[in-house]
Amino acid sequence: MSVKLKVNSEACIGCGLCVGNYPEAFEFNDEGKATVVAELDEATAEDAIANCPAAAIEK
Repeated sequence: MSVKLKVNSEACIGCGLCVGNYPEAFEFNDEGKATVVAELDEATAEDAIANCPAAAIEK
C-alpha cells in the first residue's frame, strides 16, 4: 500500500535527510524546506517519519 506523506513546513529545518534518503519522494522547495513529490510504501514511509530529526513528516 502506498502512503502520501505531508511535511509540516513550519517544523521542517531543511536538513535534507529525507531528500537524501528518499529522493524519489522528497525534494526541496524554493524556501529550502522539504516537500513531498511522490508516495512511498508503508514501511518506507514509517522509516521516513521516524528518521526526521524535526518530526516534520506526517501521514
